[in-house]
Amino acid sequence: MGSTKVTSYLIFAISVATLGSFQFGYNTGVINAPETIIKEFLNNTLINRQGTIPSEVVITTLWSLSVAIFSIGGMMGSFSVGVFVNRFGRRNSMLIVNVFAVIGGCFMGFCKLAKSFEMLIIGRLVIGFFCGLCTGFVPMYIGEISPTAQRGAFGTLNQLGIVIGILVAQIFGLQSIMGSETLWPMLLAFTIIPAIIQVLTLPFCPESPRFLLINKNEEVEAKTILQRLWGTEDVGDDIQEMKEESVRMSQEKRTTLLELFRSPNYRQPILIAIMLQLSQQLSGINAVFYYSTGIFKDAGVKEPIYATIGAGVVNTIFTVISLFLVERMGRRTLHLIGLAGMAGCSILMTISLLLKTEYASMSFVCIVAILVFVAFFEIGPGPIPWFIVAELFSQGPRPVAMAVAGCSNWTSNFLVGLLFPSAAFYMGPYVFVVFTVFLLFFFIFTYWKVPETRGRTFEEITRAFEVGGAVNTDVSMKVIDPSVAMSKADDESSMVAQGVNERV
Repeated sequence: MGSTKVTSYLIFAISVATLGSFQFGYNTGVINAPETIIKEFLNNTLINRQGTIPSEVVITTLWSLSVAIFSIGGMMGSFSVGVFVNRFGRRNSMLIVNVFAVIGGCFMGFCKLAKSFEMLIIGRLVIGFFCGLCTGFVPMYIGEISPTAQRGAFGTLNQLGIVIGILVAQIFGLQSIMGSETLWPMLLAFTIIPAIIQVLTLPFCPESPRFLLINKNEEVEAKTILQRLWGTEDVGDDIQEMKEESVRMSQEKRTTLLELFRSPNYRQPILIAIMLQLSQQLSGINAVFYYSTGIFKDAGVKEPIYATIGAGVVNTIFTVISLFLVERMGRRTLHLIGLAGMAGCSILMTISLLLKTEYASMSFVCIVAILVFVAFFEIGPGPIPWFIVAELFSQGPRPVAMAVAGCSNWTSNFLVGLLFPSAAFYMGPYVFVVFTVFLLFFFIFTYWKVPETRGRTFEEITRAFEVGGAVNTDVSMKVIDPSVAMSKADDESSMVAQGVNERV
């Protein structure tokens, strides 16, 4: 495989793609800051229509629906990923679906003018659908255009786009910027701007070379794009690997959702993909942000929103750190470190929350635990589940697998948002014990079942599952102890393991 370099063309293409990740982060965080103002809008709209003051239950229900409908749209969008990428390609799919961002942004931006809370809810549903599609498109596109040696680092940029989006939403949501009674519709409609920027810049980005060669059989175009992206003429080995995968795809029947769970070759990687997505959402990260404002307030922080923004800055910084660590330490190692660190911080938060009424210093201990918890999340469970799914599957089943994994993420996100407030009410600080148990479970699962994919081509990873028949210590040994793994494998798997050994 020829030596590759990070070209400006590659950076440009990935940066444009991550605008979709930014959209996901922005629309996740944007609804929180103007909560009181939007509830007042719901209240006034119903008074004008009905002539009577609506009950608190009605307002809370409409507000909850406005928040939760985003996740429902996300589930629908993530499950539709395969429909788009197989028909239109990776780049063109990202280009086309921006129409949903513009439609959703317009509905939300004009809802106050039209005095229609229905427009707000529909807008949140449509923008959720768009973001659900982006959570599939972006990691897939980045994974397919990145050189093998830098695939993990570039894959982390997807998460960086998300956390920057959340941070920008928090800052723009300040009352002095756009979180005011007059400007909050503009705050929600801002999502149109990055959509327009992406529409204007995506035509200058390449289509995925893997899609062109494997799905469209356009070898010359794929080779030209690969050479320009990677800054080297020597891409023969990579083209050959794609050709072999194309031959394998032509011999296999089309991968359906049912086949993904039936086939022994796919069963293990799809289980890993789902579990890693669950490890992200059931880690307690949303619960920590839910609690953070109250904790900062109790600790004497006069403006908790600024402390929450501070947590967002920590989010961003440690995502950047993960970007530099992921190719050095590996996906599996970082995910294990992240899960273990979060479990420790979760226990510390439980203890400090229980004791903060007796000891004032415990509030500050809890703040530190929150910030360190967020840091560990962004080192492993934040970025890794998104891009490792694209690595675990070959070209054929990848779109369906991304759809299933994305839907798992959105569904668990929705359930945590739905159930956590009640759990927090009944369990109080002990709610973090539940997340500690989840974190320890996912740590054990990752240790025993998740292989290291660093430095391995898509073909090598796929064959490892086919040869092993299951994801066990033998698969991981191809990274941890190649000599042991090779002694157990047949001739074909020996060649695969040797290739992995050379790259690692």
